[in-house]
Amino acid sequence: MEHYLSRLQNATRKYWDKPALNNIGGETFTYGQMATTIEKFHLAFEALGFKKGDKIAICARNGARWGMAYLAVNTFETVIVPILADFTPDSVNYLVDHSESKALFTNADKWEKLDISKMPLLKIVIDVDTWKPLWTADEAVAKAYDSAEELFLAKYPSGYGPDDVVFPTDNWDDLSTINYTSGSTGSPKGVMLTYRNFSANVDFSQRHVPSSDKFNMVSMLPMAHMYGLVIEFIYPLCNGTAIYWLGKTPTPSALLKAFADVKPYLLITVPLVMEKIFKSKVKPVLDKPIMKIAVKIPGVNKIIFKKIRDGLMNAFGGNVQEFIMGGAAVNPEVEKWFKKIKLPYLVGYGMTEAAPLLAYEHWTKYVPGSCGKAVDCADVRIDSDDPHHTVGEIQAKGDNICIGYFKNPEASANAFTEDGYLRTGDLGIIDEEGNIFIRGRSKNMILGPSGQNIYPEEIEAVVNNQSYVVESVVVDRGGKLVGLVYLDQQAIAKALLDPEAVSEIPENIRAGANRLLPAYSQLSKVEVMQEPFEKTPKMSIKRFLYK
Repeated sequence: MEHYLSRLQNATRKYWDKPALNNIGGETFTYGQMATTIEKFHLAFEALGFKKGDKIAICARNGARWGMAYLAVNTFETVIVPILADFTPDSVNYLVDHSESKALFTNADKWEKLDISKMPLLKIVIDVDTWKPLWTADEAVAKAYDSAEELFLAKYPSGYGPDDVVFPTDNWDDLSTINYTSGSTGSPKGVMLTYRNFSANVDFSQRHVPSSDKFNMVSMLPMAHMYGLVIEFIYPLCNGTAIYWLGKTPTPSALLKAFADVKPYLLITVPLVMEKIFKSKVKPVLDKPIMKIAVKIPGVNKIIFKKIRDGLMNAFGGNVQEFIMGGAAVNPEVEKWFKKIKLPYLVGYGMTEAAPLLAYEHWTKYVPGSCGKAVDCADVRIDSDDPHHTVGEIQAKGDNICIGYFKNPEASANAFTEDGYLRTGDLGIIDEEGNIFIRGRSKNMILGPSGQNIYPEEIEAVVNNQSYVVESVVVDRGGKLVGLVYLDQQAIAKALLDPEAVSEIPENIRAGANRLLPAYSQLSKVEVMQEPFEKTPKMSIKRFLYK
């Protein structure tokens, strides 16, 4: 296994004049410019007295400069603490302090809402958008930071070139990153990840989906989220791929324009996005009476499916090799059509503690309903007497698994089994071929009146298949199962339903789902939500809000 910083060093030297980090419609930085900025920060960090193991936080909007700030800290062997930009100011104050960070990269408007008195260890706060200090502890700190340019010119009087780029690699088991999974001010879980953890994921990704200097990547996920950080940024960058950031949440038209312009080779998303595209663009076509007949005619259906597939692929720029989805299962009805039109999609599985990959399978071998096979840098098992048939907790051990939680020994101890396997908290089975099927989260499981284990995610998959349902959450209320649903108002309006028919939708959903559900997991009621369910940054529904 090659160290990911060795890969990054080689890519930087080889693609010196090639674009590396780009803001769509904004700044572009070549690999050489990126490396030069990183080196200037190293000199600034030295002047500030920062040492290996010191913590530096970043809480800022996605973008090319976010990427450079991250790499500057990471390659100096100070510990980077990425904090989600949409955490509340109180949470950011708390996590910067809890992580013992000595410096903070942020945006000027975010800094205005923070309270320096709650972050007493900070020496300097740096504006990600300009590299200028927003605050310094004293004049000596300001002077030390400002000396970087002078120190750089003195160290490299003949200029800084490819051969000057040297990133440290003798640090496999040293702490690289602390990634907080929530903004909790109780006992926050700062996942401690090593350089080995990152290297394992980059190595796996490059072997199974090699990136290239001929490819581009559109980055849409939060960079402070492990999936966005590793799969949309570090892994492709390590082999010459140019990264393009969208910045603030774009409109659908701006998003499609970005895909058309950038032509990404991979698309990382959540099932809900692909399901929405299917329901709005593809399903209306397939629901036409003539089309229902045509798709049953051999030969003709292949032509139709190819036309639909080509239309979808072109909408995303035409170069996408795989649509990689995660965070939830795909609606079975939608998945059936994805298979028919041969869309190159798959559902993977991961978590912050695995930096982030735990399962993946190439789309040509992907089994519907699964989340792929275990990555080969981890041993994944099911804690069950019969893992092929009886649901048990998914557990993992390997080069990609974290070493625990920062300053939280109790959570660290509880996270691992006696023989060193990470307890994921997810429940599932694994078939004879090694495909993993997630049945739900252990904390979401509902115990039925006769002792049955009821997994709400399985019921929700059925509910989401009913007409007009966008998404759902199933909850236990006094021993009865209730389905909370958010409806597609546009589809209802387009159907021209009268008020009485609209009022019958919840009962129709309940009856339709119950026809397909076993007796012990049938819904007693369906309630309509007026707003979409609140989501986490990785687009998972915040279930705890709807208990």
